[in-house]
Amino acid sequence: MKAPRLNGAGPWGILPIMRTLLTTLHSKYIHPSLALPYLAAYCGDCCGDILIREYTIHEPKENVLGRMLRLQPDVIAFSVYLWNRTQTLELVELLLTVRPELKIVLGGPEISFETAQFFQRYPVSALICGEGEIPLRKVLLAWSRGQTPVPSAGVLLPGSSPGPHTVAQLEVLDDIPSPFAEQLVDLSRGFVYYESSRGCPYRCSFCMSALDDGVRSFSMERIKADLSLLMERRVAKIKFVDRTFNYDSRRSLEIFRFILEKNRGSHFHFEIGAHLLDDGILDLLATVPQGMFQFEIWVQSMVTETLLQVDRAVSLEKLTANVRRLRAAGNIHVHLDLIAGLPGEGYRQFLSSLDKVAALSPHHLQIEPVKILPGAPLRDQARSLNLRFDPNPPYTVVETADLTFEQLETLRNIGRLMDLLWNSERFTYFLAELSRVIGSLSEALEALQAFWAARDCFAAPMSLRGVFTVLHDYVQTLPGEPCAVLGDALARDFARSERVVPNSAPGFFNTDLTEAEKRAVRDRVRVEVQAARTTGGKLQHFAAVFHHLPEMSGRTVVLFLYLTRSACPLEIEEITLTP
Repeated sequence: MKAPRLNGAGPWGILPIMRTLLTTLHSKYIHPSLALPYLAAYCGDCCGDILIREYTIHEPKENVLGRMLRLQPDVIAFSVYLWNRTQTLELVELLLTVRPELKIVLGGPEISFETAQFFQRYPVSALICGEGEIPLRKVLLAWSRGQTPVPSAGVLLPGSSPGPHTVAQLEVLDDIPSPFAEQLVDLSRGFVYYESSRGCPYRCSFCMSALDDGVRSFSMERIKADLSLLMERRVAKIKFVDRTFNYDSRRSLEIFRFILEKNRGSHFHFEIGAHLLDDGILDLLATVPQGMFQFEIWVQSMVTETLLQVDRAVSLEKLTANVRRLRAAGNIHVHLDLIAGLPGEGYRQFLSSLDKVAALSPHHLQIEPVKILPGAPLRDQARSLNLRFDPNPPYTVVETADLTFEQLETLRNIGRLMDLLWNSERFTYFLAELSRVIGSLSEALEALQAFWAARDCFAAPMSLRGVFTVLHDYVQTLPGEPCAVLGDALARDFARSERVVPNSAPGFFNTDLTEAEKRAVRDRVRVEVQAARTTGGKLQHFAAVFHHLPEMSGRTVVLFLYLTRSACPLEIEEITLTP
């Protein structure tokens, strides 16, 4: 039994200190919670003892149950999201079975639009709807004083009369004590989420941010203090969760400048509106050290009418011009997103959007079907727009007025191929040659998707070598010269992706070198080995014959050098040996 601490006099005398466990189930261990430390910081000491514990959806629920109950909480508050709703509710049912006296609170995006009927299925103690700081504190404060919470903005209780959803938002975000200064955030994982503002200036109908009443920002003093702490601690990756970080050019410029002045090696990730970038910010961004910044840019669609239909009014001309400028500078990792299944965009229109966005040469191009989220305006419009979607998380669209289920499945598979081939950055030459041979990137991916699906290759994860093998099998179905050209491109990509062991090289390599070519390889390797010794590295090599390199004509020997150094990634260099 835990020894009760006392909480002063309540209506019925001295009350023990209430213990609350704030928790969530992550999709991966490395994902740290930002919501839980913010809630703990705002509740402070007045709500009793507050613990933060984070688990994953991959842990057996019995194990999570045991770990939670060993903490002997009086209240367990869950943060519920798309990826953990099912597992969280299963765990809640088990908790209520084992400890029916426990007070269970649910909050987060997946709970914010539930109704009073929810309590009939899950007899929890309270639901927190919308922004959580104010309502959760009210509920915990009441319980800690031996009182019964009352329904209020953001608080839904069993027996509450149904009514319109209301939320309780902080007018001044700085009222939340910094969870970083309070040491409530685990910095040991090398990755933290950071919030400098809440809300979004846009009203995209597929996004829950469409419900936000404008944008609220923490003060610049607070932002700089938090970032200084994180940079001083040399946190490896800091990901801003602001929906549109650069909604205010002056504000974003000041933060960018501060980071560039103070950074000690952290990597920063921002979600930005590329169309909002002006010349002053672009000039500054051109000075960012290589690899320090990553931008995620929500393109969504290249069809203006579709963007207008989902209330996303942006200048595609300005967006594309600014992305080109970012890519020309070459120092910032650019991630672009497209959404399949938006109203008004058919199959061929989407593939055209894919080709246009790919032409901007992003490092990462993500394709996802639209999710018809509870509370988002598009959910309310789904019936009138003939949008059919999975009723369970993540509420993925399965058919629209413009796309059949089969077409959406094809686009989903193309998105998976983009992850395997484009986003891995391991198939650069192959994709370029296949796009040229077939006619366009989208047509190339269509052909690959059909081949992949016919062989049921989407059914399970595949190793890198397995992907190369399937691609080689596809290449063998093509005639004459295209087969030879793509075979060379595939072999070149493979050798640039991992070390090729000469005696176990895949069959698509031509290692039949002439004696003269072998001598040229030995002579060059001897020079490179000597150079590697001076730097303390170990050098290995592999040589192959190519006939269809785009920058060479005829038979060419390419030497691949693999340099390994202690605590460093493998370095790969390609050397063309001219005859």
